[in-house]
Amino acid sequence: MMTGYHSWRAAIRIARRDAWRFKGRSFLVLAMIALPILGVSAADLTIRSAELSTEQNLQREIGAADARFTDPDLGGTPLLQSPNAEQYSPVGDFDDKPYPDGHGDIRKALPPGAKTLTDTVGSAKLRTTHGLLSTQVRELTTTDPMTKGIARLTKGRFPRNINEVAATTQFLKNSGLHIGSKVTARGLAVDYRIVGAYELPSDLKAEQVNALPGALLAPLGKAIKAQGLEVGYQSSTQLVSVPGGFTWNMVQNTNKSGITVLSRAVMLHPPADADVPLFQSKDWNNYQESSAATEQLAAAATVVGLAMLEICLLAGPAFAVGARRSRRQLGLVGANGGDRRHIRAIVLSGGLVIGVASAVVGTVLGVGLTLALQPVLENVLGQRFGSFNVRPLELLGIALLAVLTGLLAAIVPAVTASRQTVLASLTGRRGVRRTSRVLPTLGLIAFLLGGALALYGSTMTKQYAVVAGGSAIAELGVVALTPALVGLFGKAGRWMSLSPRLALRDAVRNRGRTAPAVAAVLAAVAGTVAVSTYAASSDAENRAAYEPSLPRGAISMMITEDAGRDVATARQAVAKTTPVDVEADIARISVGKPGCSPYSDAEGCGRYEVVVPPANNCPLWENDANGETPKFSKAERRKLADDPRCVQSTVYSGIDGGVAVGDAKVLSVLGIDDPAAVKALDAGHVVSFNKLNLGKDGKAGIRLITDPTAADEASAKGEDPPGTVKKFTTHQVPAGTNAYGLEMLIPPAAAKAAGISTVPLGAYFSTTSMPSSAQQQKLDSELAKSGSSVDLQVEKGYVSKNSIVLLSLSIFAGLVTIGAAGIATGLAQADAEADLKTLAAVGAPSRVRRTLSGFQCGVVAAMGVLLGTASGVLPAIGLRLTEKRSALANYQESIDAGSGRMPVPHIPIVIPWETLGLLLIAVPLGAAVLAALVTRSRGALSRRAAT
Repeated sequence: MMTGYHSWRAAIRIARRDAWRFKGRSFLVLAMIALPILGVSAADLTIRSAELSTEQNLQREIGAADARFTDPDLGGTPLLQSPNAEQYSPVGDFDDKPYPDGHGDIRKALPPGAKTLTDTVGSAKLRTTHGLLSTQVRELTTTDPMTKGIARLTKGRFPRNINEVAATTQFLKNSGLHIGSKVTARGLAVDYRIVGAYELPSDLKAEQVNALPGALLAPLGKAIKAQGLEVGYQSSTQLVSVPGGFTWNMVQNTNKSGITVLSRAVMLHPPADADVPLFQSKDWNNYQESSAATEQLAAAATVVGLAMLEICLLAGPAFAVGARRSRRQLGLVGANGGDRRHIRAIVLSGGLVIGVASAVVGTVLGVGLTLALQPVLENVLGQRFGSFNVRPLELLGIALLAVLTGLLAAIVPAVTASRQTVLASLTGRRGVRRTSRVLPTLGLIAFLLGGALALYGSTMTKQYAVVAGGSAIAELGVVALTPALVGLFGKAGRWMSLSPRLALRDAVRNRGRTAPAVAAVLAAVAGTVAVSTYAASSDAENRAAYEPSLPRGAISMMITEDAGRDVATARQAVAKTTPVDVEADIARISVGKPGCSPYSDAEGCGRYEVVVPPANNCPLWENDANGETPKFSKAERRKLADDPRCVQSTVYSGIDGGVAVGDAKVLSVLGIDDPAAVKALDAGHVVSFNKLNLGKDGKAGIRLITDPTAADEASAKGEDPPGTVKKFTTHQVPAGTNAYGLEMLIPPAAAKAAGISTVPLGAYFSTTSMPSSAQQQKLDSELAKSGSSVDLQVEKGYVSKNSIVLLSLSIFAGLVTIGAAGIATGLAQADAEADLKTLAAVGAPSRVRRTLSGFQCGVVAAMGVLLGTASGVLPAIGLRLTEKRSALANYQESIDAGSGRMPVPHIPIVIPWETLGLLLIAVPLGAAVLAALVTRSRGALSRRAAT
């Protein structure tokens, strides 16, 4: 008596030999299953290898030191910190007093006997072979053993004296320099020789140079100050090494001096939350990790599930045809005493053998490919792997997924083969069996239930998950209905000519291989149509909401750093490389030291603001005498939302404060046709683009604030900030004029007469034609030579970002459709060889074989595309309706909360007819033509089967 073990052993042996005998079909199924396994295993290895352990992170952050001391600029105020030093808070209540600010003293916080190393980071514009390159400068003695692991030397050596620097490989690549080259910073006459190349393991893209402490940043800062310019931001920390390590108690003692500490010992052995005072403070909000990780896991599980379904739908017919081609062999098993269990075991063993082979091939290729491409992957990620981290259990789980997929794909063919009688298997007769109504009934129920859920979600709730879940259930219902729907398509054969009628009837007669292929196409097309419809609708929404920053084709160029020293050079670059028509130079108001940027809070730097008369301020946003916002009822807020004073501006001019200093050319470039405004500028008067800026006397005012801190305190109390107010005779442009975010335009003569200091800011340019891509690239190259941070905008109008997405989705769906239809056609040819020979025997032309093959492929593709299109449009419409309800509700809530007037949400539903047309016509036609071209017109003769 054959035991279960022996029967499965024999079944696996038969399946292995059968797979080897039909190598083409076996390779096809193996490739379908192995490719996803290759991708998933490679992704797992990459992610795990890129993950760093705590020790590896510490090595790259603090090297071999025990701790890093950082001054958080709280003026030395005692603080509480988290164990990882990423969160901290000063001790005390600062509701009624200024928040602590200023530098602390790291040296005073150092424990006795500590060895320290200063690590300073700043920036400089270094001269390269191409011009100037804004580069990070790090002053750290990298030859000290304490820095081991922070930087990895790749060539040469680290600097040993003050006239030497080392540079990252990325800096050398972008600058055109090499080891032995000399480099200097703009503003310095001293040259530094590059003596080595290195990389930062956690930031391979960093453009950085390394110098000894005090070698570059200090002399550069002196030179910049001597020119009256503002020194860029610099930060210094201390690497600390102490005997026995830096414990949590030592960290808390250091916090009393207002210094945060990243400790190796604390990170490797963190204290309990109960022992962290910051976590126990009343003001601490322990923000838990969002559900993003859960959502990503759910999305990954969904993608994997859909991929398995797709593979099963495509591989299932292959196993079914294999079972039919082996039906005589299976009949002999039954004739020799085998029962249905043995037949099922043989067919399932085919899925098991292919699944195991796919698992081995996919996993081995995934490991080998990841190992071979490790340098490429590290460059893409921008960091070195901590180690090549192979987790056998995870790879085993991925491999088991392949085995499971193979088994799932073989289940339906195994059950079908086991139901055939021995006589039918031996004679090759298929017989006629009534189609089960259970699966179509379940499919109809699922379709109706899913449709009802999606309808409920889109009309009654704001939950996207309800719409998505209902749509998924409905789509699975359509998949289950596919065999029945294929039968309905067969009724159209009576109106067709011979070849398409034969193809359609063959597809209907062999639903076991046709329905899964149609379902696979359906699933791919449905997803593509849903995403395409959603993307096209979102694109229409974004197009309607788009607000241009300039007239179409116009260019703006602004530089706010270094008191505009590079503005003239940048203007020349724009005029030289683009088709400029009119150039309108602009300047900005400068308060305080000439070198102050408009956003600087450094000592000696101020700011300005447009003086809006109190009567023109929106009551919703004004504080009362107590510094509190007045309370309004919901009805009052809705009424005030229609007040012109409470309109929210959504366009930013790029100029801090919205005030530009320039002449009438600015109006010309911005397309403002107002002769009275031109006359006003020529007369030395200010032009206002917002009537709320004008007082009752018809004049506009600008307040010059030399003490920003005092101004902020006054504003918090509802008082006018201290400062000098300059009044100007003003011309107001007509209402509705689009000034692209500008508030006022002051002629240079008026600014000079009022005693207002200005510095060059940039220019507006109108063009004779839209700058080409080549011209923009050349302009970017010219501007990069200045080394300055240039704010350049070329207004191209609304540019859709979804066109490439839609095209990619269409191509993807087309490839899947052609692939699935091709698989079904190949299986049909293998399955219907006898029918083709019969056609040849009765005198059918040789081209019938090619024509029939093309129509077989086209029929499968057409049915799948048609059903997929109908299934994909509905969920996209449901999601858009849900978004519309949610957006309108949020809009009303914002109005009720006192946010003022905002644009009413516009959530259109757009059907991408071009994409649908490509799928409905081009893809089935292309599949049919391709199948016809690759099919031989004459089949090979074969011996008559023995009876």
